[in-house]
Amino acid sequence: MFVDRVEIEVTAGNGGDGAISFRREKFIPKGGPDGGDGGRGGSVILRVDPQLGTLLDLRYRKKVKAANGGHGMGAKKYGRSGKDEIVRVPPGTVVFDAEAGELLGDLTKSGEEMVVAQGGKGGKGNIHFATPTKRTPRKATEGRRGISRRIRFELKLLADVGLVGLPNAGKSTLLSVVSAARPEVANYPFTTLTPHLGIVKATSTANFVMADIPGLIEGASDGKGLGHQFLRHIERTRVLAVLIDSLEEKPQEVYDTLMGELEAYNPDLLERPRIVVRTKTDLGGEPFEFEDMAISAVTRDNLDALIYRLWDMLQDAPIPEIHSDLAEDQEPENGEDDGPEVIWEWEDDE
Repeated sequence: MFVDRVEIEVTAGNGGDGAISFRREKFIPKGGPDGGDGGRGGSVILRVDPQLGTLLDLRYRKKVKAANGGHGMGAKKYGRSGKDEIVRVPPGTVVFDAEAGELLGDLTKSGEEMVVAQGGKGGKGNIHFATPTKRTPRKATEGRRGISRRIRFELKLLADVGLVGLPNAGKSTLLSVVSAARPEVANYPFTTLTPHLGIVKATSTANFVMADIPGLIEGASDGKGLGHQFLRHIERTRVLAVLIDSLEEKPQEVYDTLMGELEAYNPDLLERPRIVVRTKTDLGGEPFEFEDMAISAVTRDNLDALIYRLWDMLQDAPIPEIHSDLAEDQEPENGEDDGPEVIWEWEDDE
């Protein structure tokens, strides 16, 4: 099952409370304050795991909570810090604040980490409140609460080349021939229900990643067909290969439809380097006036030339950026609570 969109609630641990305590030892009647600080609450941290390919692990994990910090104790003993909660996500995961819709981060590199809920700071024990005139302070501060928020994850596949076309344009067949990927291939529309990735050998020492995107139809950007769900994956691709069936009666209309859906979803997609490929030449058909090259995945006609052409285009193709909704001077709410410090205080016996 391919899962590329999930929402969960993340809650960091609360900081432990500071302690009010006094040193009590024989022959030392006024040992002074010795209440330790509370421990920091655990944070919720995202970590990129290259072994994951979908967000399926998070689909049934509705809530994630880190451990609270321990309370401070006497004898200047500090509370134990709460254990962080690590959430593994696949490369290409984009993280949003679900309520505000703000982009929080874009995780692409193996092992990359991001704190999405900061643990609360531990409270101060009364050892911090002693002064020359107030030697037995009965004050301590309460631990801060950890951040709690609702997070939305969206997976956008990391691919160099994205195959775009109507259903049955030959995308899956092409991917299965030029790589080790094995998407379903059949003679009916919407054979591809989930995106597939394949590694294509370009030279003796270089490869690139090709993605088979489910077929687009007119209205895909408005949610029709299967295209709307997977259009987001095209945003990651550096080069677009537009595939059109050689037997298509109105190829120009097909091309205009595909470009229109890409523009409606994200106008920046039209700025990507792209190549128009006429497919299934083994079945016949006439050349298109606007095609860049023609291939047959069945007979492997012109496949090497296509691979070299795509590899050459990738040399100058920039890596797409994911734009944030945050203003430049605005930071996401991801730190400790900066509210007023809560102080416990008892009257001194002095």
